Amino acid sequence: MPLAHLPDRALVAVTGADASSFLQGLVTCNVETLPEGEARLGALLTPQGKILFDFLVSRAPDGYRLDVAREKAPDLLKRLTLYRLRAKVTVEALPLAVAAGWDADAPSSALRDGRLAALGWRLYAPEASAADSDAAAYAARRIALGVPEGGTDFALGDAFPHEALMDQLGGVDFKKGCYVGQEVVSRMQHRGTARTRIVPLVYRDGAAAPSGEPVTAGERSLGQTGGGADGRGLASLRIDRLAEALAAGETVLAGGRAVEVEKPGFASFAWPV
Repeated sequence: MPLAHLPDRALVAVTGADASSFLQGLVTCNVETLPEGEARLGALLTPQGKILFDFLVSRAPDGYRLDVAREKAPDLLKRLTLYRLRAKVTVEALPLAVAAGWDADAPSSALRDGRLAALGWRLYAPEASAADSDAAAYAARRIALGVPEGGTDFALGDAFPHEALMDQLGGVDFKKGCYVGQEVVSRMQHRGTARTRIVPLVYRDGAAAPSGEPVTAGERSLGQTGGGADGRGLASLRIDRLAEALAAGETVLAGGRAVEVEKPGFASFAWPV
């Protein structure tokens, strides 16, 4: 059974009488409709609608847990504390390890990954009992499925939720009430103005380029690479420019390496033929 300890992830707890209303007014996803046993994608945005933190939200007996990049956990804790004001909530780090499993029945305490069924499930356990396995296997699976994560595949503070595919992965609720950055995200949704998307790459030579490399076609700048593994990668690309390049028969290069660009299997946005 594949089970990968993810040492680059950490947990922040938001608990107390006002935990639900507090988070509901801040984050992109709907925490009030979050069922037991699910870890749902969400984000905290700037007022301009850009992603400051992306995370997986799940219910806890007295509130919620946010599964976030470990290096961003202290900043997330500080930001939530700043927003707390008079709300009856407590924000604190949890001393638990994060693991991910797939291709097998999940333990009873596991949470299904709400982004995509093929990503499997999350397991939160004491550090001492964390699975001792290579997180690279999980990263390779996530990349192959076309699911991005902040800090690795896009720069936090610089990407809109649509660009990071949060609208495709259940990370934005367009029917809930206001949250920080909501007006910008709603406008992009209704006007269809998201021209940049993170999409999968397949490297023809089997070696993925490092993150942050330019993606080009002819004289066109299409975007830049995110993470890569096992001859595949992710890249943030201007889809309109990609369409022009493909129509002109130009080879797409990522870090100087020829690639094929794919549409994520779960995506519903328009794609160049």
